[in-house]
Amino acid sequence: MIRLADIHKTYVPKTEAPVLKGLNLTINDGEFVAILGRSGSGKTTLLNLIGGLDRNYKGLVEVQGHDLKKMGDRQLSKFRNNTIAFVFQTYNLMPHLSCMENVAFPAYFNKGIPAKEVKRRAKEAMDRVGIFHKAHSYPNKLSGGERQRVAIARAIFQEPQVLLADEPTGNLDSATTHHIMELFLKLNKDDKVTIMFVTHDEELASMADRIVRIVDGAIVGGGGAQ
Repeated sequence: MIRLADIHKTYVPKTEAPVLKGLNLTINDGEFVAILGRSGSGKTTLLNLIGGLDRNYKGLVEVQGHDLKKMGDRQLSKFRNNTIAFVFQTYNLMPHLSCMENVAFPAYFNKGIPAKEVKRRAKEAMDRVGIFHKAHSYPNKLSGGERQRVAIARAIFQEPQVLLADEPTGNLDSATTHHIMELFLKLNKDDKVTIMFVTHDEELASMADRIVRIVDGAIVGGGGAQ
């Protein structure tokens, strides 16, 4: 379960208006949730807090029973690598690594995975998203949709409990967007991964189990777990 209680977040300088204002949100295990709102409404900030990328806030952020603010840097890094995966609009692939190396990169932070297991998991992840034929290609040789498939394969490699996707189809055409959303739905249903994806697109949001609407840093609908 993911639980946020009375979250207040302001970026410096403090004279700026708060980004999140007393936000409360609960996400049950296995939910597929859309975070819907206009640009600047606080959607990405919300994902950053849940993912432990930003701990400069007031209130409680609890993921899978862990209060993220109480965790040390090393403990949080390990928890994040074992529990949470990210998919970004800009893919965040490393250009000097092949697609397979990008997919397997999380193993760099988990030395306990044997080399043969790393290779098996990377191949399996790429197979699942239909991109294994590009295993030895480099990101600059791929289309946007192919790059996003590699990014999703990297997320699958981690075997996460929670997947956070920030405008994952923002740079893609409508046909590719549909394919990417189908991959998320399958991952949610088959692997029971809790998925939260940020969007400003009402049609995409309608594919989720629940829509959480954010306006000016506050939730105006869908904040309570079903």
